[in-house]
Amino acid sequence: MRIVDVNEFYSPAGGGVRTYVDRKIGILSDLGHELIVVAPGREDRIEERPGGGRVIYLKSPAMPFDSNYGLFWDRRAIHDLLDDLEPDVVESCSPWRPAWFVGDWRGGWDRQAVKVFFMHNDNIAAYAQRWFSGVASHERIEQAFGWYSRYMRRFLVKYDAVVTNGPALEKRLRARGLRIDAAMPLGIERGHFSPTLRDPRLRRSLLAQCGLPEDAMLLLGLGRHHGEKRWPLVVDAATRAGTTLPIGLILIGTGAQTRAIERRIGGSPHIRMFAPVYDRERLARIMASCDALIHGSEAEPFGLVASEAMASGLPLIVPDTGGCAEVADPLTSELYTARDAGAAANAIGRLYARDSAMLRRTACVAAARVRSDREHAVELMDYYAGLVAAKRASRTG
Repeated sequence: MRIVDVNEFYSPAGGGVRTYVDRKIGILSDLGHELIVVAPGREDRIEERPGGGRVIYLKSPAMPFDSNYGLFWDRRAIHDLLDDLEPDVVESCSPWRPAWFVGDWRGGWDRQAVKVFFMHNDNIAAYAQRWFSGVASHERIEQAFGWYSRYMRRFLVKYDAVVTNGPALEKRLRARGLRIDAAMPLGIERGHFSPTLRDPRLRRSLLAQCGLPEDAMLLLGLGRHHGEKRWPLVVDAATRAGTTLPIGLILIGTGAQTRAIERRIGGSPHIRMFAPVYDRERLARIMASCDALIHGSEAEPFGLVASEAMASGLPLIVPDTGGCAEVADPLTSELYTARDAGAAANAIGRLYARDSAMLRRTACVAAARVRSDREHAVELMDYYAGLVAAKRASRTG
């Protein structure tokens, strides 16, 4: 099959979506399919990928608040490109102009192309719930933003299928009355991560940088420094737990909230911030050398970083709702009430109190069960093949 992904969230400097799409291009090529990504760019250009697949950049205006990303603006350019590419399946994931561009496309070489809207994120959870959490309850905010769900319904009817990247997002969207046809949980590049990469010397070094001895607990916080990740909550939780327990926390990442997080840390000797690590082998070794991953965001649609940590043999300390909670292994994870730093601190204490040797053995067993990105791709392609066959049968019948 030829799949064309009209993806406004794809950027060479992007995060999770870029990682997912880049891996997907290679995996689908290995499976005998072709994935072509159409993305906004600073200029028109084509980027061929080894083994098959490509990224076609269309010159587009930059996003006002983040110049790493662009905004599709030219409906005709998208429609002409889709006509030329003759896809079997066309995907879209942005709920703004591209949702309508793809939904309204009437072309295709035989007018049988399947249109799929692939849900990667939840804007209400990521933005509205965070912005207004201090002035209204979770339920009131959901009610106030019912207009957004009604807006989405208007373009989703134009698609043959609506797919989410996992059960957390499926549950949220169904609760708002949105149509979801399938949940396709993502996976990780499992070969990069392993408990065998644990390095006692690296662990000692990281704890020493936190001013702590070898018998302390080393927590890892990994991700962009943006509001929806709730790093101040993580810092507060580690600080509270650290008043009575030897707890060190390292935060790896950068972003718009970096300065604010530094101020929140306030010179604590037991919490250290580090720049992003782009060498995946080194990052995998750092992950395996920590004692647990802690995360603050209940808005995560799918917990990729949590899955990578589990594949590295780490227990999780994560909110009780959202993508991280959905992938967390119940035998090795401690869940806490979302948006509650005190509850997160208590979860740190519960994990610290557990038998560390038994916990590590159980976590290493759980590591082998983490879903791979290839498993995700195979399941997704089987689903798409069924959609294509059904649509063509309905046209010819």
